[in-house]
Amino acid sequence: MKKIAGILVLALLFSITLQAQEIRKMKIADVVKMADTSSVPLVINFWATWCGPCVREIPWFEKTVAEFKDQKVRLVLVSLDFADDYPKGIAAFAKKNGYKSDIVWLDETNADLFCPQIDKSWDGAIPVTLMVNNGKRYRQFFGQQLPEQRLLLELKKLVE
Repeated sequence: MKKIAGILVLALLFSITLQAQEIRKMKIADVVKMADTSSVPLVINFWATWCGPCVREIPWFEKTVAEFKDQKVRLVLVSLDFADDYPKGIAAFAKKNGYKSDIVWLDETNADLFCPQIDKSWDGAIPVTLMVNNGKRYRQFFGQQLPEQRLLLELKKLVE
């Protein structure tokens, strides 16, 4: 009986581990390459677990982008959290909040160097979003939180 209980505990721990989202580490060059080479419309949202406006907008980003699944729109959440939170803190936060999107952690510390590589107007404030559709040469940067209705309008522009 103890063996069965032990096996069940191990199986449960294994299944919990499998459910944890993998948070990949990226440099800004990797994020830029992802944007420049994406074959599908791409929404890249820069956020952090400690940023209230960021956390408020992610659920509507996930919901609204999901409405565009037929157009193959992809959402990537780029975490700007501190190194101490990578990967466990970010993964736990994502799990607690039910995030389903791809999440990567930006392994950079100098915003003066990485922000202009995304957009020259980016001053380092978050949340910000980059939308890219390479097939139609569309690239738009949003230097503020996008309310749900505005996000819907911008996603329509991204895919039309």
